[in-house]
Amino acid sequence: MIVRPATDWPQGEVVKFRHRSTVLAGNCWGDPAERDLNVYLPAGYSESGVPYVCLWDLAAFTNAGPGHLNWKNHGENLPQRLDRLIGNGDMPAVVVAMPDCYTSLGGNQYVNSPAVGHYADYLVEELVPFLSGKVNVIDERRGRGVFGKSSGGYGALVHAMYFPGTWGGVAAHAPDIGFEWVYRPGFPRTAATLAALGGDSMRFIRNFWAKKQPGSPDYATLMTLAMAASYDPPGDIGSADAPIAVQLPFDLHTLELDEARWQQWLRHDPLNLLETHAEQLASLEILYIDVGSRDQYNIQYGTRTFIRRLEKLAVRHHYEEFDGTHSGMDWRLDISLPILARALTEAVDKQ
Repeated sequence: MIVRPATDWPQGEVVKFRHRSTVLAGNCWGDPAERDLNVYLPAGYSESGVPYVCLWDLAAFTNAGPGHLNWKNHGENLPQRLDRLIGNGDMPAVVVAMPDCYTSLGGNQYVNSPAVGHYADYLVEELVPFLSGKVNVIDERRGRGVFGKSSGGYGALVHAMYFPGTWGGVAAHAPDIGFEWVYRPGFPRTAATLAALGGDSMRFIRNFWAKKQPGSPDYATLMTLAMAASYDPPGDIGSADAPIAVQLPFDLHTLELDEARWQQWLRHDPLNLLETHAEQLASLEILYIDVGSRDQYNIQYGTRTFIRRLEKLAVRHHYEEFDGTHSGMDWRLDISLPILARALTEAVDKQ
């Protein structure tokens, strides 16, 4: 008796390219500038045939592209999911790139920051053209999409706003939207964790990497510090006085907001980017967004506001709110990836 789902789809291949970055070289954390770019090639991939639509997979915070190749005891890793979706005929054959954008702060938001690294430039200016020179993919925006969840979803969404010449389609799962509800509720926990270390964020980061078993408060604090470094990097980063520093937008003792610091964060909130970047989003072949109705990070609230504004601005989009949380969301890729891949394939075919 067979009870486990079939896995005998035609199998694609994951190839690995080594790339040395110029924009990541000399970053303040000493994170590697030379990294692997793992790329999924569908079954039957041909170097000489019609170029393939290419999708870029942006991992969530605390993860990176290589993590999406891991074996799972239940469910599928990303290549296995792609094999099934393509093998079933649910989506056209596509190439999928899985970049490694991990950092000493546990990840990033795929934006440029001197306090984290220039990861937007790393993707757009370096890896996209690098891959086009290595693999038979469509080398223009209509044939190129980006997807991710959580921080990866945020990265996908803001990349569509900032780099419309690069991305033709987006699938954003529970992207960080509505910073007032997403990040501020975590500030008390961060303050309590740092208080035990005299408020020394750098001491916390060193301790985090030395710990055998970092716990939930550690990861929550690391996320706050990573967001601070992403959205409001110190102006003197790299100087003798502040070789590496993270500045927080609240008082560790009273939690009073530093309004100037907090406004720097809010400048990066998609809610505050939408009106000035609506034209870029409207130019997409597909803008897919979803979120769980019980998201632990309160992302559903900002997302609902974002969707209302998209509707008022008459920006085409596909939105779904599902019964679920921020956890265990990989099944949503069964819905988004076919929509994303089909939209880009149809756009290319119309040319």
